[in-house]
Amino acid sequence: MNTHRLSSQALIIGTGIAGCAAALTLADAGCEVTLITGGQQADGGNSELAQGGIIYKAPDTDDAPALERDILIAGHRCNYVKAVRHLCRKGPEAVERMLFERAPAPFECGPDGSLLRTREGGHSAARILFCADHTGRSIMEGLKHAVSASANIRVLPRRTAIDLLTVRHHSQALSYRYQTQNRCLGAYVFNEERGQTETLLAHQTILATGGVGQLYLHSTNASSAVGSGIAMASRAGLALHDLEFVQFHPTALYHRLASRSPLITEALRGEGARLLDSAGSPLMSRYDKRGDLAPRDVVAKAMLEEMLLTGQACLYLDASCVEHDLERRFPTVFRACAEIGIDMAREPIPVVPAAHYFCGGILSDLHGRTTLDGLYAVGECACTGVHGANRLASSSLLEGLLWGICAGKDAAKRIHARTAPPKRLMQSIPDWESAGSEQNDDPALIAQDWAGIRHTMWNYVGISRTTSRLRRAFEELRDLSRHIHDFYKRTPMSKRLVDLFHGCQAAYVITQSAMRNKRSLGCHNRVD
Repeated sequence: MNTHRLSSQALIIGTGIAGCAAALTLADAGCEVTLITGGQQADGGNSELAQGGIIYKAPDTDDAPALERDILIAGHRCNYVKAVRHLCRKGPEAVERMLFERAPAPFECGPDGSLLRTREGGHSAARILFCADHTGRSIMEGLKHAVSASANIRVLPRRTAIDLLTVRHHSQALSYRYQTQNRCLGAYVFNEERGQTETLLAHQTILATGGVGQLYLHSTNASSAVGSGIAMASRAGLALHDLEFVQFHPTALYHRLASRSPLITEALRGEGARLLDSAGSPLMSRYDKRGDLAPRDVVAKAMLEEMLLTGQACLYLDASCVEHDLERRFPTVFRACAEIGIDMAREPIPVVPAAHYFCGGILSDLHGRTTLDGLYAVGECACTGVHGANRLASSSLLEGLLWGICAGKDAAKRIHARTAPPKRLMQSIPDWESAGSEQNDDPALIAQDWAGIRHTMWNYVGISRTTSRLRRAFEELRDLSRHIHDFYKRTPMSKRLVDLFHGCQAAYVITQSAMRNKRSLGCHNRVD
C-alpha cells in the first residue's frame, strides 16, 4: 500500500463551521469523508474566534424580508439578491437542524427558557443568537464533537493543502488531457508529521480554507487565514470574484506588543457601548446618522479619518454604560482587556480597525459549486454574492453553515449518482515530485517576506486606497512573487513555505482586483 496516496469519496479542506457542516452532511448521507486540518485536531480557524453571534430570526415575525433588506443595505446593493434571499429563507432551518438538533450549541436563554437575541450594527431587529461573547467557540465545540463521533469521517491532522489536482494540469494520460472538460480530483497535501507530500484523491472536493486576514499587518484572524484557498483556485484557473472587498473590523484591541489584535465584539456597541475620540467625546454621530450602529465599513472609515486627522494611534470604546455584568456577558473581551491592565467596566478600551473578513473569494453558486467540476467552495474562501461590498454583522457563521450543508447535500447526491471519475483517470495522477534540494528554509528569510507582504497590504491595499498606492503594491508583490516562486522550487517542502507561497499569491490577486475596480464602494474605499 502506498502511504503517500489515499482515495475517498469526498475530501474537505478546512475544519471551520463550513467544513464541519459539509462533512457531517456528507457523512449522514452515507458518504466516506476525508477531512484535513492544519492543527493536531480539527481547528475551527476564524469560526472559532467569532464572538458576536449567528443570525437566526427575529421572534414573532416573518423576518426574512427585513433581514434581506439589511444585508442589501450593508452590502451597498452590490449583492447577488438570489443568494441573499436563499440565506434569509433557508438560514433559520439550517440553524435549527444543525445547531439545535445535530450538534447543539448552548445559546443564551432567558429565565423562561426562550432564546435570547441581540442586535448588532446594520440590523433593524434583534435576531442574533449568542453564547456570551464566544459564540464561535461554543458552536465549533459541538460540531467538532459530532465530527469525531462519526464513523464516516476520517480526520487527518497537521495537513496543509498545497495544490488542487486537476485533469488538465496533472493527468499523465494524453487521452484525458486533450479533453475540453476539466475536473478536480483532490489535492496534493503536505503531512507535517512525516515531512512528506501526499496525494489525496477524491470524487468530490470541498474547499473551506477560510479568509485572508493574515495578509495584513493588523488582523483579528487565526494564523491559518493566509488565503490558501484563493491561491490554489487562482493557480487552477477558477473564477474569482469581489477580491477587492476586504472588511476591516472597526474595533480590535489596540496593544503595540500584541502579535494578533483580539476582536472587541460589535455586540458591545449593540448593547450600548460608544466610540470616543482621544478627548473622550462620542465620535460616530459626527460621521453617520446611525451612530455607533452604522455598518462596519462606515465605522472603520470614520475611525481611520479621525486617527489621521488627530494623529492618534488608536481611539476608544466606552462600555461602562452597558447594562450587563460585563465579565459574564463578554468574558472573552473582559479577559483580553484585563491581560493588558484595562478594566472595561470602568475605563475605555483602546481600539483600532483591523483586517477581519473577506467578502470576496472563489465564485460559487447556491450549492457551493465552483467553475471547476468536482470542486466546491464554502465559507469565507467562497464568494456567494451574499455580502456584496460589505458584510452585515454575524452573517458569516450563518453563510458558512448554510453553504456547508448545501454543498454537502449536492456532493452526496453526485456521489450516490455514481458519477465517480474513471479508475484509469485517477491512476494517471502522479505522486508529488519535489525538485527542491537547497536547505535554505530559513525562518528569518520567511519572516522577512511575510513582513513585506503584510506591510504592503496594510499600507497600500488597506482601508483607504489610491491608484498610486495600488500600483506600488502591484509592483512590490510582483517582484516578491517571482522571488518566492524561485525560492519555492529550490527549497524542500514545509508548511511555512507553503503558507508563504499561498499568502503571496493571494495578496497579488487581491491587489490586481483592487486595481481593476475604479469605483469606491463599501470595503473598497478609493479615496482618489
